[in-house]
Amino acid sequence: MTSTVEPKFEHLFRMTDDRGTFEHARYGEPRRAHGYCTDDLARVLVVAAREPLPAPAVPGLARTSLRFLIDAQGDGGGYRNRSSRRGRWEDRPTLGDCWGRSIWGLGTAASHSEDGWLREVVTAEFERAVRQRSPYPRAMAFAALGAAKLLAVEPHHRGAHALLTDAADGMVPPHANTAWPWPEARLRYANAVLPEAMVAAGAALDRPMLLQHGLDLLAWLLDHKTVDSHLSVTPAGGAGPGDIRPVFDQQPIEVAVLADACARRRLCSRGERRRRPALDRRSRRRKGLVPRRQRRSARHVGPGHGGWLRRLHTPGGANLNQGTESTLALLSTLQHSRRLVMVSR
Repeated sequence: MTSTVEPKFEHLFRMTDDRGTFEHARYGEPRRAHGYCTDDLARVLVVAAREPLPAPAVPGLARTSLRFLIDAQGDGGGYRNRSSRRGRWEDRPTLGDCWGRSIWGLGTAASHSEDGWLREVVTAEFERAVRQRSPYPRAMAFAALGAAKLLAVEPHHRGAHALLTDAADGMVPPHANTAWPWPEARLRYANAVLPEAMVAAGAALDRPMLLQHGLDLLAWLLDHKTVDSHLSVTPAGGAGPGDIRPVFDQQPIEVAVLADACARRRLCSRGERRRRPALDRRSRRRKGLVPRRQRRSARHVGPGHGGWLRRLHTPGGANLNQGTESTLALLSTLQHSRRLVMVSR
């Protein structure tokens, strides 16, 4: 790998107003009537904060998303997830995925942002959020990623250390069933965040057994998602032992979460693993993160402005709406690809 496609933020700018980033799109235009989603704004903060040498408007995205997260946070540290286009919240604060992703965004911004004001504010918001604990494994996994990020720049931060320790203590140990070592009866959504959180917690807390378990589980997940030497991610309906694959709807967010985990593996591993790019070598055969049998949909990637399809419905068909979740999946994966090219030169 000697070159990469630079992330382009034009479509994300189009999807964003002064209140936040709209959740859905009709083709390439925002569907303003559908409002905003905290899950998405947390991911906007992640992608905007870790962009090196950003274009002038990108830090503005980070600040907009931070303002949205501040408003989304309840008094107890939980987060509301859905807001109307006029800024009216449509739900109550919870400790679900929006809580975990918000902590992930805040920790990432504290770790990466060059904006001193933003780092100070996100740290204060982070400290309020991490007083809570979620009963949901994926929410805790996303929160663990944020805590690990903050500990990377503030190794003695008590709140981050306490949350990461509690998250690590609650992670499921290796499964006795070698044919299905996954800690759940079925793969669900954002699956790779679970082994990534194990790797992050194992590295940050010096727990080598947990780190190795995360690496082993990620290796199994990569193998499971590889069909006929091509990446075929878990569909929206999930997947279990014995399911016939490939199965659709396949969503770009699954590729992005997998790329996140593989980039983490590269940072935490040694030897041959350290020299591998973000995705497994079998997955590199596909162009632009699209499997060969799904190549017909590649032409629908947004025309030069950074939009991406929401999902693949069939081997040859795609949803043409370029919503925020799928756009952020593209930007995030391209960020990993660019960084890996830079360090390999």
